[in-house]
Amino acid sequence: MIYMLGHSPYEFGLVPDEEGFVPYKELIRAINEEPGWGYVREGNINEILLGKERDLFLSDGKRIKTTERRWTLDLSHPTQSTPKILYIGIRRKAHPVVMEKGLRKIKGSYYILSPEREVARRIGMRRDQRPVLLEIIAHSAQSEGGFFYQFGDLFLTSEISPQHISGPSVPKDAIKEREEKRLKVRKSPPEFQTGSFALDIKRDPDQIRRQSGRKKRGWKEEARRFRRKGLRRPF
Repeated sequence: MIYMLGHSPYEFGLVPDEEGFVPYKELIRAINEEPGWGYVREGNINEILLGKERDLFLSDGKRIKTTERRWTLDLSHPTQSTPKILYIGIRRKAHPVVMEKGLRKIKGSYYILSPEREVARRIGMRRDQRPVLLEIIAHSAQSEGGFFYQFGDLFLTSEISPQHISGPSVPKDAIKEREEKRLKVRKSPPEFQTGSFALDIKRDPDQIRRQSGRKKRGWKEEARRFRRKGLRRPF
């Protein structure tokens, strides 16, 4: 844990946040990937935090970091030397969207890319057992204004346009499902939309139109009306 968090997190596909913390889930997944460490759970980490080495770590219950670190992560200065090709493993469900719209920007989040296919696949498998591996044409993305930040052997970016992404074709059934969803949204607009209102016939200022919208009286109501006025209902 000291080596993974304090010395070389990028070797294990880990990218700490601005405070240097790594989520428990991310750390445990990275540890489980190592041969012989598949048994490690959150309880094992808590045992360490209660033991004699607890002063070497800081935790808020959901994230953890070492009190000392030997790595730096600079997200204010993009790197100028980027490999021609980088790889990323994405979820199968995201595959159609990414191929159409690219890796879209998410506030406060970065995509983790690697020059090695297997490292990218390993990181992708933390979110999908069979991730889709994509190639990022990094040098063309960078030449068109894209920014990449280097962290050890990893590269971080906030967004990539679809023209800089290459990968397997989207399965036909996935394309069909996506088109069906689009059609469903178009055919089923919300019942109430901004700027719309429901008409109330009782509030219509036109008396004739308002009366024509009233429900016709039954014969009992008509008879009562005549009696109140001292009239006899004609037959």
